[in-house]
Amino acid sequence: MAVRPITIVGHKALHAPTKRVKEITDDTRALVEDMFETMEAANGVGLAANQVGVKQRIFVFDCPDDELGENRRGVVINPKLEKGRVPAGEADEENDNEGCLSVPGEHFPTARADWAKVTGTDLDGNEIVIEGHGFFARMLQHETDHLDGYLYLDRLTPTMRLESREAVKDRGWQYDGITKWDPTELKAEDV
Repeated sequence: MAVRPITIVGHKALHAPTKRVKEITDDTRALVEDMFETMEAANGVGLAANQVGVKQRIFVFDCPDDELGENRRGVVINPKLEKGRVPAGEADEENDNEGCLSVPGEHFPTARADWAKVTGTDLDGNEIVIEGHGFFARMLQHETDHLDGYLYLDRLTPTMRLESREAVKDRGWQYDGITKWDPTELKAEDV
């Protein structure tokens, strides 16, 4: 297992839809192990394959589920998302803040549906259905968005989108040529 570098906003891998996994191989299993290790090193709750530069439709998670009162951990291959209604208007700045390992150190209020469900397969090719509410539903939507080529910044209201662009610009990643960060060397807020 290895911790892989995490791509940063602006990297082309984050803005293109991923490809369906046709066959689960030893390489797929090794990728998933690396993704879990990378997510843990970065203190994340979810990680999509394209965040580590792999264009496959896979995400891993280790996320609190407030309804169950415990963390849920797993992998979803080729997820399909269903979700409830996303509230209109501005997101609640206290309760709807969202962050991303590919936008390290930043958080913005993001409107998401309170309920979400993904269907896909596990590493053994068995069909799985995972659903939840609140923060867990937010994670399911966030990770599936990654696999569809979207960042949470793309879901922000116009006001927040402008603020996020300024924050990304202030970080200077694109000007400094920084496209990845290594969670074994840095904390997200230090990138």
